[in-house]
Amino acid sequence: MKISKINHFSKKTIYSFLLILCISFNSDVSAQSNTLKIEPILFSNVNVTDAFWKPKMDLVATKTLAACIFQTEEKTARIRNFEKVARKKGEKHEGVFYDDSDVFKAIEAMAYAVKTSKDKNLEAKADEWIDKIAAAQLEDGYLNTYYTLNGLEKRWTDMSMHEDYLGGHMIEAAVAYYDATGKRKFLDVVIKWANYFDSLFGPGKRDWVTGCQELELALVKLYRVTEDKKYLNLADWLLSERGKKLAVGYTWTDWKDTAYAQDVVPVKEQKDITGHAVRAMYLYTGAADVAAHTGDQGYLTAMRRVWEDVVFRNMYITGGIGSAGSNEGFTQDYDLPNEQAYCETCASVGMVFWNQRMNSLTGSAEYIDVLERSLYNGALDGLSLSGDRFFYGNPLASSGKNARKEWFGTACCPSNIARLIASLGNYIYGYTNGKIYVNLFVGSNTTFKVANGDLQFTMATNYPWEGSMKCTLNMKKKINLPIAFRIPGWANGIVAPGNLYQFENTSVITKPIVLVNGKIVDYQIENGYAIIAQEWKNNDVVEYQLPMTINKIKARDELVQDNGRMAIQRGPIVYCVEGADNNGKAWNFIAPLTTAFTTENYAVLDEKVISLTANVPTIQMNEDGSSVQTTLQQIRAIPYYTWCNRGSNSMQVWLPTNFKKEIK
Repeated sequence: MKISKINHFSKKTIYSFLLILCISFNSDVSAQSNTLKIEPILFSNVNVTDAFWKPKMDLVATKTLAACIFQTEEKTARIRNFEKVARKKGEKHEGVFYDDSDVFKAIEAMAYAVKTSKDKNLEAKADEWIDKIAAAQLEDGYLNTYYTLNGLEKRWTDMSMHEDYLGGHMIEAAVAYYDATGKRKFLDVVIKWANYFDSLFGPGKRDWVTGCQELELALVKLYRVTEDKKYLNLADWLLSERGKKLAVGYTWTDWKDTAYAQDVVPVKEQKDITGHAVRAMYLYTGAADVAAHTGDQGYLTAMRRVWEDVVFRNMYITGGIGSAGSNEGFTQDYDLPNEQAYCETCASVGMVFWNQRMNSLTGSAEYIDVLERSLYNGALDGLSLSGDRFFYGNPLASSGKNARKEWFGTACCPSNIARLIASLGNYIYGYTNGKIYVNLFVGSNTTFKVANGDLQFTMATNYPWEGSMKCTLNMKKKINLPIAFRIPGWANGIVAPGNLYQFENTSVITKPIVLVNGKIVDYQIENGYAIIAQEWKNNDVVEYQLPMTINKIKARDELVQDNGRMAIQRGPIVYCVEGADNNGKAWNFIAPLTTAFTTENYAVLDEKVISLTANVPTIQMNEDGSSVQTTLQQIRAIPYYTWCNRGSNSMQVWLPTNFKKEIK
């Protein structure tokens, strides 16, 4: 599909679209693929005005990135290592061998923030860092501060040392920064690096398995901006290297086994989720990106199998994944402990990436359901309400020992959550073949360039606290096209695909209501979307109303840690009970399934939320422990993403429905 033949965007916007989303097609490969169903609209074409998300995006552009810059420049040696390489004085590397990646992810987040906030000081800081990165590149294209400072003779000998992972994040950052500013310096650096990598690895050259996957998806992004097909071919080849036991002859330091890095069988034969959760998410995102260009059904079939294994048997109610800290990932099916849950923030970010790609490839709304669950709960929990404290892991229960941190020795999560929130506009709208898709309900506006002219689309909402969306359409000429609004699974009696979790009562389901200019209209349901097809005229108003009921959720019996417990969800928001709102305690009550919760406006620090309150039996043990006394007291539940912002204290997502002696 040549740029000149795409009628949705201007040529400049199309190039921007191709840089980041890893979804659309190029002229030399488009004929091979019919898999793309929905093209997401790029963040730079979406103006977010939302009362929930806009303050968080502003917070990332200021507080979060300020924290990243401070830690990167002053508290750690991450930038200093690049300066050491440039000086060529034989200095030694400081920190961990993969620290360069945090610099790259921070620049990527800066790129998104620069594009949306027009912050010249932030752009100047990014330019300063890029100059230092460029000065550290070797003549042959290699760029890695750890090996350059500690001994180049050891480069490319250990598959687990993240050389390829760092290169991938560097490429993502450079592509994003080029899109945001039009400046080529960083892009030219990564092109030189990628050409160097391509000279070493590939068919007829050296074999290589990416120990920490990331380069695969990044190479596809580089392919789109350069239109050089060798980068797409190289990404495809890297995927094909897995499962061949190619680590023989190399060394590796952190691969507990081949399952740890999803290297047991070839990607197209995989059916079970294994190993490190973040690596898995990046691997399958990369496979989806390659499939979008090649139409390779082998990747699509495998990804669906693995996706079902994740969502049907290995996903927390928050959308978090990876239950074990020992491998930062997966163990066995249905092993989802709450207090010991790992649920790395980066893994939830990866769930957003992967599920967007799956939605784009299939046109099915169920992937956005999972994306939304991870976004509003598992990922957002990783960032404090102040914007400068972080969670690495996100447990679903706490006895008061958890605390948000300023930074980490392995600091992948702060910059990762920053780049996700800064690029939120990527996930709201889609457009394909004359059909508009509304995937997320976020106050915003964008312009669709359709066959009959421009259609300006403005959405106003108080989601996730209220379920009404008011969309105003402006155009010069009448336009006939369908608009598809996602019907969230939670509004249709489905907690998550596969019934790992189920609503306690789904006997009464209220269908979404659609009004056009104040009159209720019928709609067709297709792949989880409500389709309203008609001729639109200037100033038409579409109102989309979702039922915001309080839902009690039970887990399958196989989730033994949740037996005799329930979770609470309202809209996309999962709730928890925290000691800060309940006299310092969150483990001293039971909440029978008959408990009646009511909504109440509330604030956690400065964050205005809808809280849930109920009167439940509160338990007090007698001194001899032989019996209990119960009194009826009010408990308050708050959105899970807001917990632990008022100090360390106890918390539970899964509330006991009957008495157990392990009351804390």
